Amino acid sequence: MTYRLYYWPEIPGRGEFVRLALEEAGAEYVDVARTPAKKGGGVPAILRVLEGELGGLLPFAPPVLIDPEGELVIAQTACILDHLASRHRALAGGGDHPRRVAALQLQLTIADLVTETHDTHHPIAVERHYEEQKAEAARRTASFVRQRAPKFLGYFEDVLARGGGEHLVGDRFSYVELSLAHVLDGLAYAFPRAFVSWRASIPGLLALRDRAWARPRIAEYLASPRRIAFSEMGIFRHYPELDRVA
Repeated sequence: MTYRLYYWPEIPGRGEFVRLALEEAGAEYVDVARTPAKKGGGVPAILRVLEGELGGLLPFAPPVLIDPEGELVIAQTACILDHLASRHRALAGGGDHPRRVAALQLQLTIADLVTETHDTHHPIAVERHYEEQKAEAARRTASFVRQRAPKFLGYFEDVLARGGGEHLVGDRFSYVELSLAHVLDGLAYAFPRAFVSWRASIPGLLALRDRAWARPRIAEYLASPRRIAFSEMGIFRHYPELDRVA
């Protein structure tokens, strides 16, 4: 009963949200593309999944999770996390339907924030290098740092406060807290100067991140080689000139 996760092997990316949930659940999983190609892993394994060789509904992009129960093929980060919450009740704030719906709603909002973060360095075309759209990236980043990021962070801070200040979904831990902790670290990596200016308005989220990272299984994961560092290949990229823009 081992999950198989298919995601690019050199970046945290969207696959990291799934890794964090699997680690917290204590689930057995294989990060397939991080195994040697000669053993059926590597990027070729991802391409086989995207070509539909494993069956199921054709995925658009990784991450893709194969659930060993019924060989279910699942794509889209939020969909994967919702499925894991259905299998591991501790990931969804208790596991009842209203809390699962609430967790999914918040995760989809996180997905919107992740997309807007990515678009700061690739505002025109994903297939073009950052260096080909630097002027546009600077304009997009200015709006993101001054308006969009504070709006998203303020929303999550408000949700946390309205719920009592400890958890985002009801009165129990959920996978959303891991996702948001990862996003906060990503934003701090990409925009360290801007992040300093945001800190005063999100004390609850910062405390939430600290609690999430202190969870025993997560702390062990963060200290292990399984945790992939941020870099200028992923979603959260640090370009000093963009951090200075705002």
